[in-house]
Amino acid sequence: QVQLVESGGGLVQAGGSLRLSCADSGRTVSTYNMGWFRQAPGKEREFLAAIHWTGGVPNYADSVKGRFTISRDNAKNTVYLQMNSLKPEDTAVYYCAATRSWGGISAVTMTTFYNYWGQGTQVTVSS
Repeated sequence: QVQLVESGGGLVQAGGSLRLSCADSGRTVSTYNMGWFRQAPGKEREFLAAIHWTGGVPNYADSVKGRFTISRDNAKNTVYLQMNSLKPEDTAVYYCAATRSWGGISAVTMTTFYNYWGQGTQVTVSS
């Protein structure tokens, strides 16, 4: 069973940075393809980025391209989301997700593509 745990969220001023981490207590993250999503109050869960288990082929949503970077350290069974130049509209609960599948950008952006989800970590960006 994959149990994902996100960490690294918090309160930051606009223009600041945060790095989110996602790990699995079962030490299996290294064998899964991973994605990051976020959900703001009253809005649908939104795709941010995805990365293949090999570390290659990262995909990004247009809304975060150039500001957010997804990466992974398979030796540490951890996936990261580096977030720079944060804006108040980035305020949301951030989730990581895992899947054995892989596909094009149209697939990895879908919440139904993923089998396992973390509980989320709150990111609040003040103006």
